[in-house]
Amino acid sequence: MRLAAGVEWALHCCTTLGGLREGEVLAAADLAALYALPPSYFAKALQALSAAGIVDSSRGKAGGYSLARSADEITMLDVVDAVDGEPTFRCTEIRKRGPTGQPDDAYPRPCGIAQKMYEADQAWRDSLASTTIGQLIRASRPAIDPRQVAASKEWLAVAVRRR
Repeated sequence: MRLAAGVEWALHCCTTLGGLREGEVLAAADLAALYALPPSYFAKALQALSAAGIVDSSRGKAGGYSLARSADEITMLDVVDAVDGEPTFRCTEIRKRGPTGQPDDAYPRPCGIAQKMYEADQAWRDSLASTTIGQLIRASRPAIDPRQVAASKEWLAVAVRRR
């Protein structure tokens, strides 16, 4: 399984925005700079998050992005589906092709491969659906090096805008 790079970017973006206080926003350019991401590609991830109602955007000098709802109400699956809503497996029914292929009525059930892939996809989706951005934020705090915490606080003090 390979997800678009924008999924990772969007998840990190949401955890960053989830740490902001009420009324605080970050500009798209600042969010991209924080992770050294290409701004034009990152903008597509932000647009997808906005269209899915995960982030709010505001324009103007004090404009930027914030989470549209609580970090505890946004799941990893919400973000994944917003940015890369494609299913992880698509059965193309290759068993029906070639010299041994038969008419559709010879295949009343999905093949075992497709069934197993759909089961695996559902387990993966269930796992992502059971983890919120808020949980990610809380779980990651003890693992972040204090030097990065200090650098992040310093950087955010300059980059964060008030609406």
